[in-house]
Amino acid sequence: MEPIYIPNLVKAPDRTLTMEVRDRLQGLESLTAVTGRMLVRHQRNYLEVTATAETIITLCCDRCLQQYNHRLKIDTSELIWLDEAAAKQDADMPLEREVGLEDLVEVLHPRGYFYPDEWLYEQLCLSRPHRQLCDRECPGIQPGPDAGSSEPLLDRRWASLAGLKIENKE
Repeated sequence: MEPIYIPNLVKAPDRTLTMEVRDRLQGLESLTAVTGRMLVRHQRNYLEVTATAETIITLCCDRCLQQYNHRLKIDTSELIWLDEAAAKQDADMPLEREVGLEDLVEVLHPRGYFYPDEWLYEQLCLSRPHRQLCDRECPGIQPGPDAGSSEPLLDRRWASLAGLKIENKE
């Protein structure tokens, strides 16, 4: 997806740009291309961005560690404020700083660019499940057939040390 020059949105019909999404996003490892629709509307002092999209990604179950496929869907919108001081703020800010609640808004320069692929990537990453379970009833890692035996499992790399332990007991 091409970056959108924000002043060009003012000249678009109804100050709106609608895009069909059918592409792979850089940095998002997915089995299928991201498909959907994205709408960017210029509202004088902010951009209204709306998107519906989906793709299939491979996740690793937190309980059994097996990989499984998960359909990632978003239906979201965001307001991005346009402010002349946005470029200056980014340039003057240290890399690490404390951020107040009032600073937790997206701000772009009114004569800058909006990158729809980056925004879509961020939204998809935010919609990934926090608990990754292949099934609600996933039992987790099951012990092997030897787990029930009374003899402890010995790793052959520790066999020499186990032999010393037995000698010291005698």
